[in-house]
Amino acid sequence: MHTTETYFGTHKEHDVQLYTLENDKGMQVKISNYGATITSIIVPQQNGDPQEIACGFDTLKNYFSEDYNNNSPYFGGTIGRYCSQIKDASFTLNGKNYPLAANCGANNLHGGTLGFDKRLWLAQPIVKELAQVEMALRSTHLEEGFPGNVTVSVTFSLNNDNELQIKYKAVTDADTPFTITNHSYFNLAGFTTSIENHTVQIQANKKQVWDNSGAATGENISVIGADDDLRNEKVIGEVHQRMGDGFEHFYLFEEKEFALKNIAKIKDPLSGRSLEIATTEPGMLFYTGKYTSNLLQRESGQQYGKYRAFCCETHRYPNGPNLPNAPKSILKKGETYNSSTIFKFKW
Repeated sequence: MHTTETYFGTHKEHDVQLYTLENDKGMQVKISNYGATITSIIVPQQNGDPQEIACGFDTLKNYFSEDYNNNSPYFGGTIGRYCSQIKDASFTLNGKNYPLAANCGANNLHGGTLGFDKRLWLAQPIVKELAQVEMALRSTHLEEGFPGNVTVSVTFSLNNDNELQIKYKAVTDADTPFTITNHSYFNLAGFTTSIENHTVQIQANKKQVWDNSGAATGENISVIGADDDLRNEKVIGEVHQRMGDGFEHFYLFEEKEFALKNIAKIKDPLSGRSLEIATTEPGMLFYTGKYTSNLLQRESGQQYGKYRAFCCETHRYPNGPNLPNAPKSILKKGETYNSSTIFKFKW
């Protein structure tokens, strides 16, 4: 196993680097310190041939293209200071109201106009013999409207069991809403088909209810027996047909109590690949790319677009700062935020 560092481009007169983690099984993960962004995941399949399975770009400039910015799919980015939508772009904390940027209709999405995915992170010195890189960021008081100075780190590591582990840590000097995730999109077929032939299994009895704006209402409902009950394996395309729509569901793992446990498995029958997900987080946003623009593609011509990839975003409750039943959505002064998610690939 090893890590290599290469030049990726320049952003606001600062060099941006690309870190390639490689294990002994032929798996590679590439991460840029712009946005702590996973730009590429290359995984073998049953016959041994490696394929690209993640949405992203091979050049930094394409993360700033007009088509990409107009669609804002957040390919592979580290999302913060708070994931998903905050209703009416505001929250009240300790008796004070904090207005945020309304960058998704009237709501705040993924930390605002300059979230963590658009910041330049400081990568720590690498150990070439390990497939690992750590990146750090300081988010200042009232940055994007959020209180408190927050120091954040994210560590990406790859092992010979083909597990990509992402660990997050943060501390703050004032109470603040905080939850962070990675926004990678996967296509286990290597983009040779859509993901509608993939099967999915998610060990959740409940999901959040969202209003017409896309913000969580605070109500959580059972999915048992419903079309979107994924406790038993289902074909994604078949569920799409029954729902008349793609997935954008926040599934809840209420009984886990922030323990690291397996919560989901997605499989592709064509390549023989599967992805198992374990997390410490109380929920996961399962998204099947229903809004992804068909104009987007990798420099190689690898085509993205609607239902061409899925996301598994593990984090605290969307709209958590405004919900009384949202566990640990506020990072308190003196506490340490710890979170871990493992993506385990098989073929």
